[in-house]
Amino acid sequence: MQQHAFVIEAEAEEGIEIAQAWIIKELDLKLENNPDVVVVRHGLLSVEDSRKVGDLANGAPFAGETKVVIVSASRAYHEAQNALLKLFEEPPQGTYLFLVMPSLGGLLPTLRSRVQELSHGESSRPRIPEIAEQFLKATKEKRSALIKKLTSGKDEDARRENREEAIALLNGIEAVAYKAKKRDSAAVALLSDIAILRTHLYDRSAPVKMILEHISLVIPRGLV
Repeated sequence: MQQHAFVIEAEAEEGIEIAQAWIIKELDLKLENNPDVVVVRHGLLSVEDSRKVGDLANGAPFAGETKVVIVSASRAYHEAQNALLKLFEEPPQGTYLFLVMPSLGGLLPTLRSRVQELSHGESSRPRIPEIAEQFLKATKEKRSALIKKLTSGKDEDARRENREEAIALLNGIEAVAYKAKKRDSAAVALLSDIAILRTHLYDRSAPVKMILEHISLVIPRGLV
């Protein structure tokens, strides 16, 4: 039985291209001027956004019997992912779904279990946010400066943006640690810490500074 729901770990445009290449090859669909291949782009995916995705997916195809919905997001609230569960578990007949995110670290296990991952290939280098690259390569002093920057928001909007940056940072570090886990037992321990601490970052009152300082201390040498 062919899979109808997929996730892709990539930046938005690259991930969309991966999905489109699969559509051309596996479904033999034309992309140009095709109203049944829908691409929607989001920054932070909200519950309302997920509901709109459901409305798009449940609409009948304009031509033929196949419809495709590609959704890209920089991050997705847990509530938004929960709103997609039933849709991704049982897509409407003839409908194919793709979720593109720069990191799958924050993907809920319940959603991940319902999808198939389309990847760049096992030999490809993990793609991580620039802030994670900087953090991993930084000295202790520069890491402290980055942490201070991410915990110095003057108002709620600034603090929210910083919290999202902190989550992106953790997701990027997780991607690198996941790649290294077969050769480095310390990377396995780091992955465990990230899985626990990231859930706290979704809380507005999260102690972001304490969390990032802990991660900085437990990152093993030579991870990158």
